[in-house]
Amino acid sequence: MNYEERLQNVTILGAAGKMGSGILLLTAVEMADLSLKPGNKGKTFVLNALDVSNEALAGVMKYLRAQVIKAAEKKTVALRKVYADRPDLIENYDVVDQYVADVMNLVHPTTRLEGAYESTMIFEAIKEDPELKVKIFKTLRENNPKDPWFFTNTSSIPITELDEKAGLNGKIIGFHFYNPPAVQKLVEVIKSKHTSPEVEEFALQYAKSLRKVVVPANDRAGFIGNGHFMRDILHATQEVEKLKSQLSFTEAVYAVNKISQDYLIRPMGIFQLIDYVGIDVCSYIMSVMNPYLEGETLHSPILENVLALGVKGGQFADGSQKDGFLKYEKGKPVAVFDPETKTYKPVSAFDKKVEETLGPPPAFQPWKSVIGNPSKEELLRGYFRELKSAGSKGAELARNYAARSKEIGKHLVKTGVASSETDVNTVLLTGFYHAYGPINDYLD
Repeated sequence: MNYEERLQNVTILGAAGKMGSGILLLTAVEMADLSLKPGNKGKTFVLNALDVSNEALAGVMKYLRAQVIKAAEKKTVALRKVYADRPDLIENYDVVDQYVADVMNLVHPTTRLEGAYESTMIFEAIKEDPELKVKIFKTLRENNPKDPWFFTNTSSIPITELDEKAGLNGKIIGFHFYNPPAVQKLVEVIKSKHTSPEVEEFALQYAKSLRKVVVPANDRAGFIGNGHFMRDILHATQEVEKLKSQLSFTEAVYAVNKISQDYLIRPMGIFQLIDYVGIDVCSYIMSVMNPYLEGETLHSPILENVLALGVKGGQFADGSQKDGFLKYEKGKPVAVFDPETKTYKPVSAFDKKVEETLGPPPAFQPWKSVIGNPSKEELLRGYFRELKSAGSKGAELARNYAARSKEIGKHLVKTGVASSETDVNTVLLTGFYHAYGPINDYLD
């Protein structure tokens, strides 16, 4: 079965979710483009969008249509060549409408797992729950005579465990998209001990077709991205605890968020990133990873405490940010959650105190001004020279934070999670949009 044949009948598990919807979009467009090739005319392509809620599926179909319209409008010239045998498609909007129809017609929303029983490819993007994944994989293996291949979007569960417990005989690979999948360029590809060469070859071909940057990660819990991110969270929350002798909880959270964003030149602070992913999601990933780690404990009481008070973060269906550690107005943080009073305290009430505590920062280099600058390396080296010699509390915290980030990166290589320092840096640069990789010599 070649590449195109494998993609003739596909199912996306969790298609209405934050990750699944993006995977659905990418796969729908790829399958539609394949179906429109001259040699494939007359062949049937089926994409099952499977989720537990009809309401959620209705929403993702609206999202899919809107995104496909945008995609079609960007490639109208190319589509005119595709539809060269269609003299009835006169105006550009005729071409766009036809392409949208072709994409939407191959997508079949369903809440029934039986819809996947004829698929040769299964993309899985459901809850990060090992038992649930294994249960569904087993059911599909036992009821699907097509012997399907499984691409799991898990960001933390070892692939070998899923493979062996579900009895998939190497017909599985980790294919970890970054959020949002339709925009993010990075994909971590993780083989189990038994993943067949054919499955890996297809994964790389699929990633190439989607124009993704592939970083191979070894089959260790959390892989490279969450292996760094979860330990980064742990460092941040431990720093908050240390600062509580000088600052209140809300002030300390604000200070560490500021250090991780402004001082380390990142696109958002660590607590903003936790909120973006979801406090509950981060806590759960830690709990999944923790049993596999030797000599360390991956658990944050701060995350657990705010979760117990019902504060979860995450995003609304329209992509807007829910309140978490921080409260947001028009996407910007304006207050910090106080667990004692169970209210949000406005940043304006304490930002001056925090700035006084941290002291004068080095010459500030906003992430936006650095990330695409052709002289980025020169800017970064100059900035970190100043940071290295600065005597303020903020500079000290930033140096410690950067050193810990580098230590985490090297640990991932040493323990065999990543094959090289370059792979670690690529994940943080591409998947997290950092301006520089954590393993560098800026503070040496």
